[in-house]
This record gives sequence, structure tokens and C-alpha cells, in this order.
Amino acid sequence: MGGAHEPLHPHKQMKTSSSSKGGNHGYFVPRPVCAWLVFGFVALALLHVLCCTPPGTQEAVLSPLLQYVDDTYNFVSSGPESCNYTEGRWVYAPGHARRYNGTECQVKDSHNCIRNGRPDTGYLDWRWQPAAAGCRLPAFSARVFLSAVRGKHVAFAGDSMSRNQAQSLVCLLVGAGVPHRVVYRDADPHKFNLWRYAFPTHGVTVSFYWAPFIARATGKALNDSLPQNMNHVHLDALDDRWAADADNMDVVVLSIAHWPLNGAIYYNGSARIGHHAHQELSPEEDIGYAWPMKVAYRMALDRLMTSSGGGRAAPRTVVIATFSPGHFEGNTLTTMCPRKEPYKEGEKEPRHLDMELVGLVYGEVQAARKRNGGGGQAGGGAGARVEVLDVTKLAVMRPDGHPGLYMHRDPFAHGGPQPWMSSDCVHFCLPGPVDTFNEILQQILRTKR
Repeated sequence: MGGAHEPLHPHKQMKTSSSSKGGNHGYFVPRPVCAWLVFGFVALALLHVLCCTPPGTQEAVLSPLLQYVDDTYNFVSSGPESCNYTEGRWVYAPGHARRYNGTECQVKDSHNCIRNGRPDTGYLDWRWQPAAAGCRLPAFSARVFLSAVRGKHVAFAGDSMSRNQAQSLVCLLVGAGVPHRVVYRDADPHKFNLWRYAFPTHGVTVSFYWAPFIARATGKALNDSLPQNMNHVHLDALDDRWAADADNMDVVVLSIAHWPLNGAIYYNGSARIGHHAHQELSPEEDIGYAWPMKVAYRMALDRLMTSSGGGRAAPRTVVIATFSPGHFEGNTLTTMCPRKEPYKEGEKEPRHLDMELVGLVYGEVQAARKRNGGGGQAGGGAGARVEVLDVTKLAVMRPDGHPGLYMHRDPFAHGGPQPWMSSDCVHFCLPGPVDTFNEILQQILRTKR
């Protein structure tokens, strides 16, 4: 700012400057007038954008401004209570998802697409626009999120998509410059099955627990060398590691779906009760994937909604994330998930399977609320609040956000992909579309039922 200046006085003549001849007088323009002129010019420019340009141009021009206001004040929306984030479209917003460096926040190597040499970064230039009139999903704000969970333990338990979201959250906080420390992580640097970060300025802890069935499981779930369907799942017990800490969790985000689809043999105690996707076993014993998922979610919700954890000041919040489908669209390594932009509205719809899995989550959440007296709603039980993080539609529309071959470092460095390589068209790059999952989680945690 400039130095102090003498206020205008009604009886003082405005200063002038004259030439050496004294013939011409030039009046200076007061600062308030300059400010109003600039304001008027900007207003006219915005009016021109709104009235005289295509919608795509409007989004490109206005998104950075709205994102700045979101990041600063986090109120550019009609209020989280009135917004449904399930339906919507992806709109062009240059730089919206360019918020952190995946290497600095130690994401899994196969999700660090920029470090691995992915040349196109346009997948970072989109934001999710809810379909509801007047509703805008605010950009993630570390300040807002940490204030919403001050003094709490935020825990993710589930499969690799759960880990993808958990790492996104840590990166969004670390990338914003929030002081942090690693409390625990696997001794093997290539394993990301159990880790915990602390953010001491707000007394917040963020943890991830690998539990791809939520229930206790052995086989492929613990040993990557086994076949994909070789899992032994006990539907009478929760996974030991996350269940041991359950009473100390204040916010719990659960996510499974991909692993039950792959197949498993299911048990109640020592008795085998059925299987899914095991052709060597009796077809009459095939119980599918939906029923075991319901039992696992029911067991977890009942545990989390009825245990208080001793001395908890507020009810626990339990969130179940819906299915995030993959995009394996080709039959060769170089043609799998090749798209460079999101699907347009109406161009791609969720499959029947996707919607079946979404319905399963909503059904179990509603049933859990009834069993436990309302699930945190007004007049309901005080044990926990349970919510759905419905990300299926927005994930279906983002075939461009996966690592693909760039799950490997410089996959084309030696003349093309090697025969041993695989292509990841399930998880999202970090940074990437999965950051939007945490923007919606932030809104869930900001508002009360």
C-alpha cells in the first residue's frame, strides 16, 4: 500500500501540475475514482463473459475466480444442506486439481503419474459441478477440513480405493503446508497397508487400515502372490487390525466392492457357508458377492454405531463410499483407459452392476439407522451418525484420471511397454479425480443431520 495522503477538503483546490510555460494544467485522478473505474471495467468484462460467450468459455474464465474465493472463504455454494453431490457433470476448470506434489506427500509409486512421466496433465483441469440449481461443490480447504475434525481420529478402512482416497486426503493437507508427522507406516516402503499421520495444530490423526473385505480375511488379501479369487473370509468377525482401534476412531470411512467381486470362500467360524467365483466348488454353494458384502457392512456398522469409545464428546461419524468402477476399454496395454478427457453429460452412464452396488450401500445405511435409533438424526440414537459418500457417477465419468501404463516409471522409455507391464485403469492418479471424494467428505463433515 502507498503512504498516507491528506484527505480532500471541500475548500482546498485540487493540486495541479503545469508546464514550464504555465499553459496546460493536468488534473490527477483521486484513488477512489481509480478504484471505481477498475471495478467498473471488471464488472463490464464479467458481464460480457456471462452474456456474450459460450458456456465453456464462461467456465474457463470464472472457475479460477470462484476457486480462489472457495479456497479463501469456502462458502461459494448454496449451503451443504441443500446440495446433492451425487448427480452432476465435470466442467473445465484450469488448475483446479493441481494442489500438491505426489512425491512430497509419499503417495504410492504407481499412483504418482506426473513423477512416472505421464505427459498429458489435462486430467487436472476439471471440477465436479452438481446438477442441483445454485449448488457448487467448494474446493477442498485444509483449514475448513481440520476445523471440522479438530481433535479427532479420521480412519479409512477398506480396499485399495479406500487407500487411494486416504492418501489423497493426506496429500491435500500436507500440500497446503499443514505441519505434520508420520506416526506409523509399514516397515516395507512398498507396502501401504497400515499407516498414520498426525496434524498436531488441530489434534487430528489420519489413518488407513488395509481390510479389503472389512471382515477378517486371509489368502490373497494378505499375500499378493496368490490368485485373485483365493480369499478366505470369515463373516462372523471383523478384520483384527482396524477392529482393535475402532473405539478410538471418530470419523470412519469404509470402502469395499472390488474384492468381493473377485471371489472368495466364506466361513462362519470353522464352517464353510459358501463361495463366489470358484468353479472347482459346487455351483449350489455359490452365494454371490452381494450377500457377503451386506453381512460385512452390517457387522461393521453395528460395531461402530453402538460402541461409544468412552468419553467421546460428539457422536462418531461413519461414512460408506460407493463403488468406483474401472475403465478397461481396450484389449492391449496401450489402448486401456486411453481417454484424455472426462465423459460428457449423458455420454456414459453407470452399468447395472454399478447401480446394484450403490443400492446395496444405501440399503445397509438405512437399515443400520433403523436398527440403532436413527443414526445421529434429530431424536435418534446418539451412538453414531452414518452417511453415504456416493462417488459412483462422478467416477464413471472420469476414464482419463487413471495411471494406465504410467503406473510404471517412463513406460515408453525403451521403445514401448514391456510384456511384464500391467495397466492401472481402476485407481486414480494423485493428484487427480479422487481428490473430489474428499471435497464431498469435507461437506459431509461440515454439516449436521
